[in-house]
Amino acid sequence: MKKKSKKKSFKQRWIHFKKTLFGDEPSKNSFSIFEVIIIILISILFGVIIGYLLSFSKSAPSSIKDSDNMSEIIDTYNDILNNYYGEVDSDELKDGAIQGMIRSLKDPYSIYMDQDTTVNFQDTVDGSFVGIGVRILYKDSYNEVIEVFENGPAEKAGLQIGDIIKKVDGEDVEGIVGADLSKKIRGEKGTKVVLTILREDEEMEITVKRDVVELKSVTSTTFDDVGYIKIDSFATNTASQFQEELAQLEKESIHGLIIDVRGNPGGHLLQTRQMLSMFFPKKTVLYQIESKNKKTKVTSNTKETRDYPVVILIDSGSASAAEVFASCFHDNYKEATIIGVTSYGKGTVQKSETYSNGSSIKYTTQKWLTSKGEWLNEKGVTPDIEVEQSDEYVEDPIYEKDAQLQAGIQKIKESK
Repeated sequence: MKKKSKKKSFKQRWIHFKKTLFGDEPSKNSFSIFEVIIIILISILFGVIIGYLLSFSKSAPSSIKDSDNMSEIIDTYNDILNNYYGEVDSDELKDGAIQGMIRSLKDPYSIYMDQDTTVNFQDTVDGSFVGIGVRILYKDSYNEVIEVFENGPAEKAGLQIGDIIKKVDGEDVEGIVGADLSKKIRGEKGTKVVLTILREDEEMEITVKRDVVELKSVTSTTFDDVGYIKIDSFATNTASQFQEELAQLEKESIHGLIIDVRGNPGGHLLQTRQMLSMFFPKKTVLYQIESKNKKTKVTSNTKETRDYPVVILIDSGSASAAEVFASCFHDNYKEATIIGVTSYGKGTVQKSETYSNGSSIKYTTQKWLTSKGEWLNEKGVTPDIEVEQSDEYVEDPIYEKDAQLQAGIQKIKESK
């Protein structure tokens, strides 16, 4: 019978390898070159892993290290899902847990948004959406078209203000309110939707091809030689719209400019920077951002400057990026005047995260400070000239009755 050869254990061969390597034992029966290479590679890899784990354990945030708390959340979720006596929707349970964490921050600007709210929020921030380009208002069981976006798909198809939408792709939409009807009308770019509408006493079908619709956040006009620009929000396309409107006004040889950010809730700070950079020399500090670990000065990044008088109109609805905009003019522009009432006072910056189901959270990550380093949270921007609106304007909001606008026009005319 053939005798079985005894194989050395890994430990024995390792000891033998060390003796061979350092000359304590002849190389007879030593490791092969291949085995030596494998052992060296394993040793290096083992060292790297140990080093990584040691450094990671020192720097890992508590949310990763504290697995006990996570297990409590998971156990609670499973217990309720499996043992609660009534019906439980797993998605609603998960959403409730997320909302609870956000509420525990006690921050009014950190919020949870369901899928519909997320879509609407993202459209506003992006400044565009895929649809047909109308605004609707629920009235007498159906929705009436109250605005048709210029050059949008609906206008091209012949939809008009006052049209009553009766059916969408043959489905009667009686009793379906605004946002729910919008979901039925929207769809992928290039697809078509058939609307049955009532115009005066005639019912007709209009086919509209869905496309990208740009939201207009900037409009302009002139009052004699005074330019006027209204900024509704700071979306991703606001700076480009502002630049176009400003160039058009300057072609008309304006003597001064009124920039209206009343009721503007804010938006992208990057857009604010681009717009401010059109007025201030390169490297001018426009505003500052403060996070947990550092403070950053955000500066002008163009060589553009302007020197005509500028009036910024603000009110209690001017917030966040709108306050950044106004405060920068107040601190840095030689011929700037802030008119209106004290702004909202939102001095924080939020980040948003979207989940796979379409819902999202928005939570505070930074503070913004004025160019001089002042935090205006819960303080707001104080106007140079305080002007309250009249009840007459509230009832009939036209230019002629706008006391703040008229004060701005007067201020620029006085500077001639």
